[in-house]
Amino acid sequence: MTKKFSKWAKKKKINAQILAKSLHEVTIGRFEASLGTHIYKKRIARSGVGKSGGHRTIICLKQNDRAVYMHGFSKSAKENVSDKELLALKEYAGILLNMSDDELQTAITTGALVEVNNG
Repeated sequence: MTKKFSKWAKKKKINAQILAKSLHEVTIGRFEASLGTHIYKKRIARSGVGKSGGHRTIICLKQNDRAVYMHGFSKSAKENVSDKELLALKEYAGILLNMSDDELQTAITTGALVEVNNG
């Protein structure tokens, strides 16, 4: 996940197990929307509210390779990403999904990306 997403998830008390479950659901086709170019929108339940009033996550995913949580927001904060945000997310996804293994490891080591460890 991106560093910014990691901070957001921590603030919203979304733990690694929830993220892993959500990602698994995306990999088997259970997501709210395909936004194109390997980008998916996935709802995550908020305690006491459920998924419909909960959080939204944007994930870039290349099946059998890698996935990165890129962006998160609460439905109460905004309904969806703007066209401008989506364009930026698509460009960023292209960079993330085309990183070499060495570049990916460097990004994790420097803290630009945070690895999700599900125990």
